[in-house]
Amino acid sequence: MINLTPTELERYSRQMMLPNFGEAAQKRLKSATVLVTGVGGLGGTAALYLAVAGVGRLILVRGGDLRMDDMNRQVLMTDDWVGKPRVFKAKETLEGINPNVQIEAIHDYITPENVDSLVQSADMALDCAHNFAERNLLNEACVRWRKPMVEAAMDGMEAYLTTIIPGVTPCLSCLFPEKPDWDRRGFSVLGAVSGTLACLTALEAIKLITGFSQPLLSELLTIDLQRMEFAKRRSQRDRNCPVCGNTAPWRYSQSQSISV
Repeated sequence: MINLTPTELERYSRQMMLPNFGEAAQKRLKSATVLVTGVGGLGGTAALYLAVAGVGRLILVRGGDLRMDDMNRQVLMTDDWVGKPRVFKAKETLEGINPNVQIEAIHDYITPENVDSLVQSADMALDCAHNFAERNLLNEACVRWRKPMVEAAMDGMEAYLTTIIPGVTPCLSCLFPEKPDWDRRGFSVLGAVSGTLACLTALEAIKLITGFSQPLLSELLTIDLQRMEFAKRRSQRDRNCPVCGNTAPWRYSQSQSISV
């Protein structure tokens, strides 16, 4: 049975004051393992807020080295780390902020070879990769292994967010059957935009893990921060979806549920 230490009771006391939260929700956070892909301005900031909230274990996955043009949004990084693997700096920073969280850093991208083992080792995933190739792989693996996934993406001043539960909500392929081209070096980004979306992404994960509040299920939140417009749009599962539909290799009934 998971127990909270005196230090943890003090560290998380303010959030345990929330209605329907308390020690029970905090223990669920401590018991959870969350996979975070694309640990950049979005994924790294989301990981930060999961760490300070007390998620017990984080698996951070991101290949590549830190670039100078990453520094306008990647709050876990420092200037002296440019040219080095960013995922290791993310681990170091998060461990310095909350040493009670176990953090595994994997210097790699999501690939067909590693995605299944990564998804199986976590209770849920945060999809924050910078391209749809990785996003598709993660979506398919989460459906295959029945793991919830928080889907978040942004470009310029716009963003979207939803929570995917296989067999219950639309998957990523239902929402975007045709994937747009995405130039990872060419998209515009303001740090405050990726940070705003990251906070909402972390909040979705916390809601799903603890059950203290309702996450975005079968609802796509669209955000236009240029105009400060937020909208929620109902979404439906595509029964013909090649990933989660009736003819997919892995099928679920509507009544099946997934617990974190």
